[in-house]
Amino acid sequence: MGFRLLFGQYTDIQHCVDVGGVTTAGDAPGYDERTAVVPSGDWRPIAEEEAEQLRPDATTPRSLLVELVTHPLPVDAAADLDARRQAAAALDPLDGRWPRERLACADSPPGLLTTTRDHDNGNRRIGLHVDNFDRQPYPTRLNSRRRLALNMGPGSRYLLLADRTIMDICAELGRDQNGHLPHTDDLRRYIADGHPLRCFRIRLDPGQGYIAPTEVVPHDGSTADAATWSVAAFWLG
Repeated sequence: MGFRLLFGQYTDIQHCVDVGGVTTAGDAPGYDERTAVVPSGDWRPIAEEEAEQLRPDATTPRSLLVELVTHPLPVDAAADLDARRQAAAALDPLDGRWPRERLACADSPPGLLTTTRDHDNGNRRIGLHVDNFDRQPYPTRLNSRRRLALNMGPGSRYLLLADRTIMDICAELGRDQNGHLPHTDDLRRYIADGHPLRCFRIRLDPGQGYIAPTEVVPHDGSTADAATWSVAAFWLG
């Protein structure tokens, strides 16, 4: 089972969710390895039947749920980077329903296929990946906390999500289900071995964000089609 997206009607998401494939970074500049997984760029709008397949039901664990959120931004359109970072640090993102301690804040120029960088490797981008803040092994991976992100503007950006969990990927690779710690390297091996994977991208305008299982679902941010830079703020729930 992959992630599930909480939404009302298909018309609520049809203009902000796209579907495409993935490939490897290869010789693309700025990536930490040739095998980093990135979108292939063949985006198309999500079809109604695909959207319905993402809809959660009564059996869906919360740890697989992606929720879209909005919050008024306490800055105006002309605010600079420092003002947006300071506003994020002071923000109560869900008005008391989420931890207020900010995990991180990242600014991104437009035109990035993926946004996350490895600060220990020359700030090179890592492509689709799984987080490991909680370091839950294979059997208890679904106990991992989800992450909240909010686009602090001024530009739009995207959330990228793979359609399979890292546990699905590890199972296909034959990893030890009792002791293996799932890792981004498992995703890269899965793609290098020729296994299929779809990628969804969800547009987030300023003041929009998500709660997502980033330790379970391969993901990243993107500013590929953005017109200007933006700041993303993150909280770990």
